[in-house]
Amino acid sequence: MAGASGGTLLKVCRRFYLCVSRAGYHPVEFLVSELSVARSLLESKTSDKGTLPIGVGYIAWVLEKYPSKDSEALISAALDANVQALWFAFGDDMGRWIRYVRENAPKGKAPLIFVQVNSVDEAVNAVEQLKADVIVAQGIESGGHGGNYAPPLSDLLQTILARFSGSPQAPVVLAAGGLANGIDVASHIARGASGAVMGTRFLLTPESKYTNAQREALLAAGSEDTIRSMAFDYARDALGWPEGVDGRGLRNDTVADFEQGVDLELIRAKYKEAMQNQDRKRLLVWAGTGVGSMNRIMPARDVMEDLQRELEYQSKHDVNPSARLQ
Repeated sequence: MAGASGGTLLKVCRRFYLCVSRAGYHPVEFLVSELSVARSLLESKTSDKGTLPIGVGYIAWVLEKYPSKDSEALISAALDANVQALWFAFGDDMGRWIRYVRENAPKGKAPLIFVQVNSVDEAVNAVEQLKADVIVAQGIESGGHGGNYAPPLSDLLQTILARFSGSPQAPVVLAAGGLANGIDVASHIARGASGAVMGTRFLLTPESKYTNAQREALLAAGSEDTIRSMAFDYARDALGWPEGVDGRGLRNDTVADFEQGVDLELIRAKYKEAMQNQDRKRLLVWAGTGVGSMNRIMPARDVMEDLQRELEYQSKHDVNPSARLQ
């Protein structure tokens, strides 16, 4: 959701939902502004000093790229806002930033630590070394960046749960990747997940920062229209991701040029022009495999209410919702 989430999308946060904004691609002043917007939108749920019921996500390799004082300032901004959770993903030294959080969080107000993983080994490290409170198990179906070595979500989830079965260290595990509706969420809760993470569905909301052209591309897409590729990172000159990490988005002319070996500078020039003209045939549009089941733009609050109704109905009427994924 990097580049698409933000303060206004966070207004759907409720007691049982944790909305996550992103940090790291902008100066600390931008994050402070976003957090201020979030607090104003959630003023009925929190006071100036109360816990802000949202999370802030950090791409660890981006933190590692900048001077320590700048990256620490980004984390401190979230701590100062008293957010409920911090989410870390994609970095070789996430422990450095998690230690900073625990050493600098106000006493009694430390946020929950979420760590995103793509394998069982990463989950074990997150629990045993990083002492994560919550594991986000991201399957290969996920839109946006993820490990190209990740197994399907159902397999990853089951393997992680089996690894920690009966362990006093057993973490809270959330399922992420390719989820389109409450039925999908119910299926993974039936498998043992404590909850789920959804991204692509919220791109199709007025509150997301996706443009109309990007939303139109999502509406037109089928489930077979996504692809994992580095094409968009090369086109945007957004390189630096750890080995094995690429992104899933909609296949388009930018991807085709990249696969055909078109000169990189030409690809970048065409992409820059597409950004200016909002040409959806070349724009970056992150999307998970569930995109084919999404066929309308709805306010984020309505999306949340639909998801809750679907989840409740499925939980009451389907004795074995996980069977649909087997």
